[in-house]
Amino acid sequence: MFSGITSILEGLRTNPGGTIITFIYVAVCILFSLIIHECAHGYVALRCGDPTAKWLGRLTLNPAKHLDPLGTICMVFLRVGWAKPVPVNPRNFRNYRRDYILVSIAGITINLIICLISLVISALLSKLIWGPEFIGELGQIGNKSILINVYEGYFANVVYAGEFSYLNGWVQVPWLLYVQRLFLMLAQMNLGLAVFNLLPVPPLDGFRVVDQFVFKGRLALTPQMMQMIHTIFLFVCMSGLLTGLLSTVNSAVMGAFTSVISMII
Repeated sequence: MFSGITSILEGLRTNPGGTIITFIYVAVCILFSLIIHECAHGYVALRCGDPTAKWLGRLTLNPAKHLDPLGTICMVFLRVGWAKPVPVNPRNFRNYRRDYILVSIAGITINLIICLISLVISALLSKLIWGPEFIGELGQIGNKSILINVYEGYFANVVYAGEFSYLNGWVQVPWLLYVQRLFLMLAQMNLGLAVFNLLPVPPLDGFRVVDQFVFKGRLALTPQMMQMIHTIFLFVCMSGLLTGLLSTVNSAVMGAFTSVISMII
């Protein structure tokens, strides 16, 4: 996290305008991604018979109802984070185990859907941004995914970082780079949220999924145990110990997605 803070401070010193614009992009993506994630939990719970989230006003796009200050800070600096968990009363479910699992995976599912939609839009934008001759050359070597894969693609990385000056003379419609940057960020952040929330650690969604699938709901942790695990996990996240693992998984999944989606470019 501290390296992220140092990087931002350095950016404000050397390129304040570009750093502020990046902050705006990041803020929009974080707000949208976290809010949609939590609303998905509440909406699926409502469809399964539990109106708790609706009664408490959590089926809303109002950021104040969803954002956790520490989780949002981690999202800004670590690109992984969390929002306030949506309150759910499983006793209202029509089919307890099935509905519990559906509610648990709802946030992860919507994040993956947003990631895929964002990549498809980015691919369609690439057809307009880059010249047909350039795209044809990439097609001949089977490497069009470098236009939308932010983990392994040079051109996608340049657009993601907003360093458009490196692309002078390469693009046909330069202003579309600003639009594509938003969707590349949305794709990366939503994939990161989905993978992060799959970790089997409370209070993340992966813990509830493992509890139901593997232990049949028998992992009953006391509030004190939950708080202790949460504190240790927070320390692990801030220390960067998970960065390598998460980056590897994100890169592999992004590679699989873009290798297929890049065929429409």
